[in-house]
Amino acid sequence: MLKSIERTFALSEKGAKDFVRGTIWTTLLNISLMLPAVFIFLFLLQYLNKPLNPAVEITHGLWYYVLLGLGFMAIMFVIAMFQYSSTYFTIYNESANRRISLAEKLRKLPLAFFGEKNLSDLTSTIMNDNTDLEHTFSHAVPQLFASIFSIILIAIGLFFYNWQLSLALFWVVPFAAAILLIAKRKIDKENKIGYQNKRNVSEKIQEGLDTVQEIKSYNQEKAYIKELNDTVDVYEKQLISGELLTGIFVNSSAAFLKLGLASVIIFGATLVASGAISLFVYLIFLMISASIYNPISEVFNNLAALLYLNVRINRMNEMQAMPIQQGTTDFKPDNYDIEFKNVDFSYEEDKQVLQNVSFTAKQGEITALVGPSGGGKSTSAKLAARFWDIQKGKITLGGQNISEIEPETLLKHYSIVFQDVLLFNTSIKDNIRVGKRDATDEDIIRVAKLAQCDEFISKMPQGYNTIIGENGETLSGGERQRISIARALLKDAPIVLLDEATASLDVENETKIQAGISALVQNKTVLIIAHRMRTIANADKIVVLANGTVVESGSPEILKLQKGVFAKMAQRQMAV
Repeated sequence: MLKSIERTFALSEKGAKDFVRGTIWTTLLNISLMLPAVFIFLFLLQYLNKPLNPAVEITHGLWYYVLLGLGFMAIMFVIAMFQYSSTYFTIYNESANRRISLAEKLRKLPLAFFGEKNLSDLTSTIMNDNTDLEHTFSHAVPQLFASIFSIILIAIGLFFYNWQLSLALFWVVPFAAAILLIAKRKIDKENKIGYQNKRNVSEKIQEGLDTVQEIKSYNQEKAYIKELNDTVDVYEKQLISGELLTGIFVNSSAAFLKLGLASVIIFGATLVASGAISLFVYLIFLMISASIYNPISEVFNNLAALLYLNVRINRMNEMQAMPIQQGTTDFKPDNYDIEFKNVDFSYEEDKQVLQNVSFTAKQGEITALVGPSGGGKSTSAKLAARFWDIQKGKITLGGQNISEIEPETLLKHYSIVFQDVLLFNTSIKDNIRVGKRDATDEDIIRVAKLAQCDEFISKMPQGYNTIIGENGETLSGGERQRISIARALLKDAPIVLLDEATASLDVENETKIQAGISALVQNKTVLIIAHRMRTIANADKIVVLANGTVVESGSPEILKLQKGVFAKMAQRQMAV
């Protein structure tokens, strides 16, 4: 049962237990809310029934009912406290745990996953969808099931008291529920469309923030605003139509329930006239029928809220079900040679990127991956760090298949500098310290000097403590790249991956950084991706990739003599 609840509502094991506990206490609270009606019933049973039936004796005085009323209030108060604690508090804790669980899930997913998903999609899932689940679960879902259980219990009690009037009271409920259930498929469809339209709005806003420079540079502000307005209009119109559709069916169900009151009045009057029931019983059912339909209507409203959550719950389950990369955490290689053995890889079934790729990047050597754009250089480097898992062949590190090594364990042995640098909105010192959290200030200054950062850092207002803004917005592209290189140098891992790491640097700084890198790559496995021949001038081995295959491999001197692809690339750059 608990497992079913976990899957149905995207809850943790503890969340499912808390949900059951909250439903039980909410059911008890709903039943306790009938205590005032019970109090009135008991009071009227004596003091109203006396004039109607003089033979009835009054057995309890007013003080008895005062104490009984106070006792009922105390019971309701205690139950309400436990109910509040078991729903609101636990749901908010579950919401926090769900966010953490999703973050942990994202942490364990292949890094390539984040290249396939846009930021607004992931942010909406973690924040907006969780907020919707939190609100609905704290205000609607436990109340929905509790209301169903309490109404069933009350209905059973009333049927035992008088089955004829109970039948007249409740015959409308299954028909009213059928109206909403018939509309379920249509409501689900509208909710899915609305969910996607909401995502489209978020993505359009994110797109505008990410490309604001291009939008302004090419005077596309009006075009962008028009596209955004059109996207919002589509979402708004669908939202209105979806809310209207749900409202029509929910209110139709609630309106149909009112027929039960009419049936109680007419059928009850007939029973009183025939002497089948007393006038007192008739009055009691009239009182009950005036209030019993309100919680049933609330059930329908909460059911509509649950239907609204379906697409979000499915999204949560989809995220949690995504396969993660696993492997051993016990990894102590004898060496750090990286070997590709007949590797095939494709992002999609019909998009082959690498085919039968084989080469070895030896420890203590600089291996450069070169070739025309789209040849598979960056993909090969990322596969070497297990950003993706290959479809065929094998990639080994120190002779061990990297697909059998847990990714976080594997990445401890890598220092990576990407072409697209990402920095944090904190100080320069803290941005460099990402490479090694326990590094001293002296260590940071040392690698900053090697990466040619110290010169521009010393000119800043607070030096290494200067806050550089979101993604280093106060820095130039070359300065951001140098900080990224300093971060990788600080980690001082045995394997270094440089993906166009010096592409944003001028010739003078590139030369200086190459000298700094050379001082730190002793006895390391270095894999460089570059288009400029200067960057790979000191490479020990060149691997030329074109159309996803290795077309040449060897030292720069040998490849130049072969007058193949590499020689032509070098000749073209020398001619420029």
